[in-house]
Amino acid sequence: MKNNRVIIIAEAGVNHNGSLENAFRLVDAAVDAGVDYVKFQTFKADKLVAKSAKKADYQIQNTKDEKDSQLDMLKKLELSHDDHEQLIRYCNQKNINFFSTAFDLDSLQYLKDIGLGLVKVPSGEITNLPYLRMVAKLFDKVILSTGMSTLEDIRLAIDVFTKEGVNKEDITILHCNTEYPTPMQDVNMKAMLHIGNTFDTEIGYSDHTLGIEVPIAAVALGARVIEKHFTLDKHMDGPDHAASLEPSELKAMVLAIRNIEQAISGSGLKEPSESEKKNIAIARKSIVAKVAIKKGEVFSEENLTVKRPGSGISPMCWDEVVGKIAEQNFEEDDLICL
Repeated sequence: MKNNRVIIIAEAGVNHNGSLENAFRLVDAAVDAGVDYVKFQTFKADKLVAKSAKKADYQIQNTKDEKDSQLDMLKKLELSHDDHEQLIRYCNQKNINFFSTAFDLDSLQYLKDIGLGLVKVPSGEITNLPYLRMVAKLFDKVILSTGMSTLEDIRLAIDVFTKEGVNKEDITILHCNTEYPTPMQDVNMKAMLHIGNTFDTEIGYSDHTLGIEVPIAAVALGARVIEKHFTLDKHMDGPDHAASLEPSELKAMVLAIRNIEQAISGSGLKEPSESEKKNIAIARKSIVAKVAIKKGEVFSEENLTVKRPGSGISPMCWDEVVGKIAEQNFEEDDLICL
């Protein structure tokens, strides 16, 4: 994903709550925020989880339902193939990139069949060898999320991709923590840099903290891809709403990232920028006459001082001026010239 611009993925995920109308509204919010991709999730619940699979603590809390199994919950959140096709058409109309994450083998094949050239491997699949092999066979570009992972987990996944022919430069690794929401003390943003240094790949960050400051910090540290969950209303029932941004927050995050992106660009040389050069003469100072000085007098500590503007002799030349003879008369505050 080599690109001079940070790629921002707005993760709608399952925050549509199974409603195509909500999904369209999420697309509209993503467009308004100015993100690069709006991402959904593609799965068949009965191929994703066993009947006995329990919900995570955050899923129980956010769905307010302890009785439903994870399977029951996910069945309500599936998007049909027809839903996908309508969403893709809608995204095309709105001029935004549609994206989705597949959670089972059939869904991977489906995303390939409908024309997606880029795939995002979710954190939960990083140890799923059959899944990883299929990703590598079907897709040329891979984004790998690494929540709950060790460096060895990441290394093994990358080995699968490269052995199947995926080029290293086409792999982007996202640092991630899969607690929803992620406590600030568990973000461990330095791990993102460690990942990049270890594997020599593009790096990014998939964020599950509350607020927008952590993904902004990730960009300042070098993230090339940012993924963030968003919702229409974080008080809606559902597993991911509470740890998601609302539309106005998403828009603020995008603006901040674009500002930071510009702020960290440039040559890296410390020199006056074009915008500040005009202020040099205004903000800096020159050597001026402290009192009236007559021609022939000696410049001294007593008759010289330093004041704005900075268009005369620099105070850094003080020692060169003191002791010289005035070659003309100077009134108080006149810029000294030799």
